[in-house]
Amino acid sequence: QVQLVESGGGLVQAGGSLRLSCAASGRTFSMYAMGWFRQAPGKERVSVAAISRSGVTTYYADSVKGRFTISRDNAKNTVSLQMNSLKPEDTAVYYCAASTAAGLPNTDRWYNYWGQGTQVTVSS
Repeated sequence: QVQLVESGGGLVQAGGSLRLSCAASGRTFSMYAMGWFRQAPGKERVSVAAISRSGVTTYYADSVKGRFTISRDNAKNTVSLQMNSLKPEDTAVYYCAASTAAGLPNTDRWYNYWGQGTQVTVSS
């Protein structure tokens, strides 16, 4: 089992940057694919980015390609999401999640563990 704690959310102006971090407990972090999801008010939770167990392979939603970068440090049990060129439509609660599924899962049904979420608000 793994526990996830996100940090780094906040209020930023459009065009600005934020870096989200997710710290995982346990000694088997490298056995999990990791993902970032977001949920805007009144909308479904959607995948933003995912990274494979080794960190070699990544996935990005079309809406964030070229602006967001996911990375992980298996030695430190952390996964990060660097968000640049933020837009008001990026406003949402962002969740870190861990998956035991093979490959690079990019839908929430494949994820077993979730953090509590961190709010990101982008003002216009």
